[in-house]
Amino acid sequence: MAAGVASASRRTHIVPWPIFLWTTGVLWHTYETLSDRQRNPVPDDSLPGFSTGQGVLRQVRNETLALHAGFDMDPATRAIAVPIYQTVAYGFENAEHGAALFNLEVDGYRYSRIGNPTNAVLERRVAAMEGAEEALAVSSGQAAIYYAVSNLAEPGRNLVTVPQLYGTTHSMFAHFLPGIGINVRFAVSDDPTDVEQIIDDDTRAVYCESVGNPAGNIADISRLADVAHRHGIPLIVDNTVATPMLCRPISFGADIVVHSLTKFMGGHGTTLGGIIIDSGRFPWASHPGRFPMFCEPDQSYHGLTYSKHFGPNAFIARCRSVYLRTTGAALSPFNAFMLLQGVETLAVRVDRHVENARRVAGFLHDDPRVDWTNYVGFSDHPYFHLVERYLGGRASSLLTFGVKGGYDGGVQFYNALKLVKRVVNLGDSKSLACHPASTTHRQMTPEEQRKAGVAPETIRLSIGIEHVDDIIEDLDQALDAATTRKCAKEYQ
Repeated sequence: MAAGVASASRRTHIVPWPIFLWTTGVLWHTYETLSDRQRNPVPDDSLPGFSTGQGVLRQVRNETLALHAGFDMDPATRAIAVPIYQTVAYGFENAEHGAALFNLEVDGYRYSRIGNPTNAVLERRVAAMEGAEEALAVSSGQAAIYYAVSNLAEPGRNLVTVPQLYGTTHSMFAHFLPGIGINVRFAVSDDPTDVEQIIDDDTRAVYCESVGNPAGNIADISRLADVAHRHGIPLIVDNTVATPMLCRPISFGADIVVHSLTKFMGGHGTTLGGIIIDSGRFPWASHPGRFPMFCEPDQSYHGLTYSKHFGPNAFIARCRSVYLRTTGAALSPFNAFMLLQGVETLAVRVDRHVENARRVAGFLHDDPRVDWTNYVGFSDHPYFHLVERYLGGRASSLLTFGVKGGYDGGVQFYNALKLVKRVVNLGDSKSLACHPASTTHRQMTPEEQRKAGVAPETIRLSIGIEHVDDIIEDLDQALDAATTRKCAKEYQ
């Protein structure tokens, strides 16, 4: 009986909903500027201020944005973990409210294929980390690239790209997009001069990867942005390998950024996801001839004009309303939640990734069993000056090398690995190895592979956060196995 009375007593003290919501509405927090940023090579005056939903964090650094941007606490329960809104649909106040949502006249949720509150936190957080206002989360990195490009280029138009691309992106650009009428022109190198030479009146964007996968090249983002803008087109940058912890392309002139969140941002090899981030700076309305989709009425939305209605957010609004709504590469809210867990620890993981990779690269560089090592963190590397400019002097944890013995040597080394996992993923907390010539870039011709930075013997390493001595010991025993087998063959 006493327990029952106590329980009843506790229930009488539950705060009524109107009072609770009013109370949470007035508990807004203003956070002061935190400690000085140490690594991000962006001027302090470009650091974003943003709303968490409960207050404003002013001029904070990416390490803090990764934890706080886009969400403070749940207004109903005051839970500080982002809720998983595992729902398909959302109730309308009345018929007029539903109509206003579908006419894009008011903000709100209507169907989780188009938008979801959990996904929205992920979108706001990654946008803040990239120094942008708007983003769209989708089901994978490849969906993000496809939507970003399709949102700009109509059939009969073209895209210009550097040649150093991830294998599946190359397949999309070289084969899939031309099949639906969007041509892709590959520059002979990533030099902005070579890129500019193949731009014409039908070009709708310039594309690059901030850090090429697996080539490891560093895009000269500022110069590529200048080239694109001279021709009235945006620059799209895939920032998957660098992440905003090493590079924020928008601060160097990029207009649109894409990520495979599956990689470093998620960080645990458990969850697929992609995202498109728009700087909000490209003047679509100033180029109505090139981009009529933003400047002319969209009859599927009763004549709405995106550049007029959404202003600087026109790109993401159209991408969401046209491509995500109709083709449905939607990110599940559970996946969004999982990716948010990875984003929260991104800063500390990247620190460990970078330091471990530096140690591994030094080991490989000095080993006589290794024919060559491609690591942009070496001071004599031709891209090192771009590492200093765009990555704050910190090379990513992606590197490639060649075992002596060519293709056979590479395969033997790959097969002998024990701790390092043989997978095609990268950016996991675990160390991963890939033999691109037999996996990710297998569909490419030898010449296409060469331009993409892939040789027959190339091994791509994505260095994880294990103890670095354990990583090196595994590489050492695999090199032993590869060279021993090579010697045995020579004496047969």
